Amino acid sequence: MVFEFRYDFFSRRKLLLHLAMEFFRIVDKQSSETEIKEQININTISDIYPDMIVLDGHENTFMIGSFWGEFTLHRDEIMGGLRFSMLDCPNALSWTITTGYPPARDKIVIHLTINRMEKPKEFIAEINELLDGWKKGLENRF
Repeated sequence: MVFEFRYDFFSRRKLLLHLAMEFFRIVDKQSSETEIKEQININTISDIYPDMIVLDGHENTFMIGSFWGEFTLHRDEIMGGLRFSMLDCPNALSWTITTGYPPARDKIVIHLTINRMEKPKEFIAEINELLDGWKKGLENRF
């Protein structure tokens, strides 16, 4: 999560503003951008994260089934690795799997965002479950 402090001159207090919902996992494995791009694709997603089943599609846009239902997932190659976006998710949920950049240049970093400032605790728990599952799968894969 990202926070910002602002000073309120009327109350003479610092205000803590919650600007976005971000989540990170650091996978204690070394890899390369090329290896991430080669190893994580439509054919391997269900092996890496068994709770996400590929239902239909092609190389970079496909339908998945998950505990949230069915969604269109798009895979983009980016600097450092990959970005996955749930195109029809009302929370604009997306995550990246990268290496070579902060916060852990020599490890694999999973970074997930949604376009909401807050969500119910149950939904946050489900996001953490998703991230923990991907982390475990990547630890086993790499």
